Amino acid sequence: MKKLEPPRLEEIRAARERIAGSILRTPLVRLEVEGCAAEIYLKLENLQPIGSFKLRGAGNAMRLVSNEALRRGVYTASAGNMAQGVAWNARRMGVPCTVVVPDRAPATKLAAIERLGARIVKVDFDAWWRVIVEHHHPGIEGAFVHPVSDPAVMAGNGTIGLEILEDLPDVDAILVPYGGGGLSCGIAAAVRAIRPATKVYACEVATAAPFAAALAAGEPTRIDHRPSFVDGIGGKSVLLEMWPLASRLLDGSLVVSLDEVAAAIRLLAERTRVIAEGAGATPVAAALSGKAGSGKIVCIVSGGNIDSGKLARILGGEVPEP
Repeated sequence: MKKLEPPRLEEIRAARERIAGSILRTPLVRLEVEGCAAEIYLKLENLQPIGSFKLRGAGNAMRLVSNEALRRGVYTASAGNMAQGVAWNARRMGVPCTVVVPDRAPATKLAAIERLGARIVKVDFDAWWRVIVEHHHPGIEGAFVHPVSDPAVMAGNGTIGLEILEDLPDVDAILVPYGGGGLSCGIAAAVRAIRPATKVYACEVATAAPFAAALAAGEPTRIDHRPSFVDGIGGKSVLLEMWPLASRLLDGSLVVSLDEVAAAIRLLAERTRVIAEGAGATPVAAALSGKAGSGKIVCIVSGGNIDSGKLARILGGEVPEP
């Protein structure tokens, strides 16, 4: 297995120049909560054109693929948001796109992928996870854009870290949802290079927290993964190639319950009129729990692509079943 290295600061800065015309520099806004010891800020990546941060990494990686390779098309494996990021950039670049999705991917995200003109290949979760692990799916041609363990993807994600430090230079902690580690490690690589005193935490949900389990065991370990409405994060284990980076760059994992995530989604909608999907609200739940301590805390609201039915039930006080 090829050893992954985190993106260098100059690579992250180059990524920012490369994708500048295709992404939104998202705002950093204060979340006012009574009785909270921390100053909580929201990095609103749900405002990107596809409702997710994934435009950044996908766009940077695809712009580094040769024109000859692009002619055969691109493909990725994603539950929804990376699929949209690759499909959106593929349509903009005029190349064909295929997406391998797990059979329980949310309808909202599947509809968005189809609107962007990508071909969908639906497989069961285990087959989908094999694509993530093996970086390949039999029978599909084209350049594979890995949703996580690609230095170019991480460099694109790291541009979020640059923006945060420019808008809030004295930030004490940044809370990032942990799916495969590409977002958290990309942001941490930028932050470590500029302001190493700032802590960067992974945020996970209790029904699927492979990074917390790996930290406890000292190595990646398979977990009991339970599906939930928090569909954008939480695999069956930490990816082996990401473990050295994540364990070195991140300051720990903050694990919250489904009830806490649902409450955070309601709070964001009611207080700030922000719609967050489960993964995007997980850092907010972690900040509200006090697990990240006090001081100035930035929560990455990574996306807002949630089925309207699930959102309605959450706003009504429920915790949706998978």
